[in-house]
Amino acid sequence: MDILIFIVAMGALIYGADFIIEQSEKIALKYNISSFVIGATLVAVGTSLPEMAVSMSASIKGSADIAVANVIGSTIFNISLVLGAVFLISKKIKPDRDLFAKDSAWSLFPILVFILMGIDGKLNFIDGILFLCLMAGYLLFLIQSNQVEEIEEDEDKDSFSWPKSIGLLLIGFVFVIGGADFAIDSAGNIARQFGISEWIIGLFLVAFGTSLPELMISIKSALKNNADLAIGNIIGSNVANFTMVLGLSSIVNPLNVDLSANFFDISAAFIASVMLVFITANKLYNKSAGIALMVILALVIQNSLAA
Repeated sequence: MDILIFIVAMGALIYGADFIIEQSEKIALKYNISSFVIGATLVAVGTSLPEMAVSMSASIKGSADIAVANVIGSTIFNISLVLGAVFLISKKIKPDRDLFAKDSAWSLFPILVFILMGIDGKLNFIDGILFLCLMAGYLLFLIQSNQVEEIEEDEDKDSFSWPKSIGLLLIGFVFVIGGADFAIDSAGNIARQFGISEWIIGLFLVAFGTSLPELMISIKSALKNNADLAIGNIIGSNVANFTMVLGLSSIVNPLNVDLSANFFDISAAFIASVMLVFITANKLYNKSAGIALMVILALVIQNSLAA
């Protein structure tokens, strides 16, 4: 029964996030915001809502391992699985934006801050405030670096309606919040029934589920040759995961962090982030890069199965 509840709850999370993403993108397009900035802000925050809802719910319920593992796992999935899939299925990726010069540091800096904050074994209220300040800095940077694009008038833009968008946004939030609450309860029960640690449940089961919006949005963007939005979504989502998700979760309730016990998984998330910087520096937007990223995911899965 718990497995069924978990599947339904994750479905509610994903569909709720989809409502929020779609309406956020329409609002952004109405005001001629660049594809990368749309991906790195509104779409990224929208796709991070499942992680935020799950981790905050886990924090309130005292399941710190699920809250933290969800973020670490989502970072690994976002870069290795989602971005890897984008590179593998795209015929040609040529971002208009210089991702290395402008954005690569933002894919690495948040996880470094997380490691430094976690040395004392806990993320507390002050750490949460600092995380949120980092997110504010990132949003300010993106707004200042926005390259306004001329967007052709289309039927969707002409028919834009604030009441409709607000209504769908509210429905999305209800689905996300409700789904997160049921997902955490059922995931904890599954872990206890099968003797699986909450860290592993958060790292794989919950993280994979909450990464599905990023996967769907990025693949759709890649198929439409909108690489800027796809890559911006991944970088922005990872920033939001560490800053907003962990920030708000640690403000709600201090989170215990065991860097040594979870050294391999945290290192994998860090290495994946370094690889993203390397890929953008050398403009390696190809299938070879996609395979290399998938290898990281395979190693993490192998390590967890062997543990």
